[in-house]
Amino acid sequence: MTFRPSGSSMVPLVRSRQQVVVAPVDPAKLEVGDIVLARVSGTVYLHLVSALDLARKRVQISNNRGRVNGWTGHDRVFGICVEVDGVARKAVAGKLLAVDFS
Repeated sequence: MTFRPSGSSMVPLVRSRQQVVVAPVDPAKLEVGDIVLARVSGTVYLHLVSALDLARKRVQISNNRGRVNGWTGHDRVFGICVEVDGVARKAVAGKLLAVDFS
């Protein structure tokens, strides 16, 4: 999925209206610092993973300015940011889910 999020909460990692590419992810493989597309308390964010709770299968989502949005379950993590304005994000290898289009 490719889109252009708006807002300044992720600067300088993602600036408003930059094109981002998000791909399906295995939430169990996420790490603190990954940028994910996730639903928290009814709102969908492109934000940072700031903490992990593997036992309860959830991640904490925060912006890049220190604001914590909350915890969300692995089932509400829709993807990981793999590219920002044509520049590949590091540390996504091995985290992506294979997508079967057959």
